[in-house]
Amino acid sequence: MPIFYRLVRFILKVLIRLLARLEVTGQENLPDRGPYVAVVNHLSIFEPPVVMTLLPHRATVLAAIEHRRDFFFGWLLDRVGAIWVRRGEADLPALRQALQVLHQGGILGIAPEGTRSKTGALQEGKPGAALLAIKADAPIVPIAVMGTEQVLARLRRLRRPHVRVVIGPPFRLPAAKKRLPSRELRAYTDLIMARLALLLDPPYRGVYAQHPLVQGVDRGEA
Repeated sequence: MPIFYRLVRFILKVLIRLLARLEVTGQENLPDRGPYVAVVNHLSIFEPPVVMTLLPHRATVLAAIEHRRDFFFGWLLDRVGAIWVRRGEADLPALRQALQVLHQGGILGIAPEGTRSKTGALQEGKPGAALLAIKADAPIVPIAVMGTEQVLARLRRLRRPHVRVVIGPPFRLPAAKKRLPSRELRAYTDLIMARLALLLDPPYRGVYAQHPLVQGVDRGEA
């Protein structure tokens, strides 16, 4: 882990502990080493710093290129080596960079929704995380974050927000095929999102609240 990355991580950890009540469960589910893909729900700009402080190794995150102009977070993500992605198009150079990170044994952080939720609950996932995990034959670690959508509002009222993070066990998708039909890729993406939804409180599950996997677990069938 580079010195600058370690320093930023330490500063963020101190700030988060000072400004928020952080509750973390499932940290033992994090693999000892990469490669793996950490998938995170996206409520606000605060998920990347929170997750960055929890992962035991350096993580490379995929971030929408428009955030590169953000005064602080754009600068921060640039300095820690984020991969900037152009939303709404097949950004092949970004995908190649992300695959290279995984092939070299690194950790990739990605929000499969592709954008912040406007409802505070899960939106439909994009196929990037599934595609990368399959192509690199890397496990997926689901990380659910709750409460970050309230951080700014509560800090303005001089109240410490309660942020909860739940880290689920790693799981794998099938290994790479020469051709991956879009229907299969959609099913794998929904599986990733359902595994993420299972870690979230029901109000955060959004469009995946009725997914068969989620419903089955809620009924005690799995």
